Amino acid sequence: MSRRKRNNPPTLPPSDTTSIATVTHQSVSFSGPLPHPALLARYNEVIPNGAERIMMMAERQSIHRESLEAQVVAGNVTSQARGSLYAFIICLVTIIGGFVLIGMGKSVIGVSAIIGSLATLAGVFIISKREQTKERVQKQDALLSRKSR
Repeated sequence: MSRRKRNNPPTLPPSDTTSIATVTHQSVSFSGPLPHPALLARYNEVIPNGAERIMMMAERQSIHRESLEAQVVAGNVTSQARGSLYAFIICLVTIIGGFVLIGMGKSVIGVSAIIGSLATLAGVFIISKREQTKERVQKQDALLSRKSR
C-alpha cells in the first residue's frame, strides 16, 4: 500500500476584525481657452512669468479673432450694399427701357419689361425677407438650446 500526500489549500485563521475599504473618485472638468487656474499658477513654477505669458497670448488671440470677425462683417455689409445698388441700376435701366419701348409704339413689350422688372424686384425682396426670418429663428433656437444645457 502506498501513501499519497494530499495537497490541501492552507486555511486562514478566523479573524475578529472586519476590514472596510473606501474608494473615492474625484473628477474635475474645465473647458476654455486657458488652463484651469490651479494649473495656470503652476506654470509660474516651470517658466518664469509663465502664467502671465499665457494670459497675454490668449488676449492677443482674442484681439486677432475679433478683428477678423469685424473685417468679415464689414465686408458682408459692403457686399450687400453693392449688390443692392447694382440691382437698383439694372431695374432702373429695364424700367426706362420699357418706357422707351412704349414710346416707340411697342407697348406690349414695354409693359412686359416694366412688369417683369418690378415682379423680379418684389420676388427678390420677399425671398430675402423669408431667408432672414428663417436664419433669425435658427440662431434663436441655437441660442436657446445652448442656454438649456
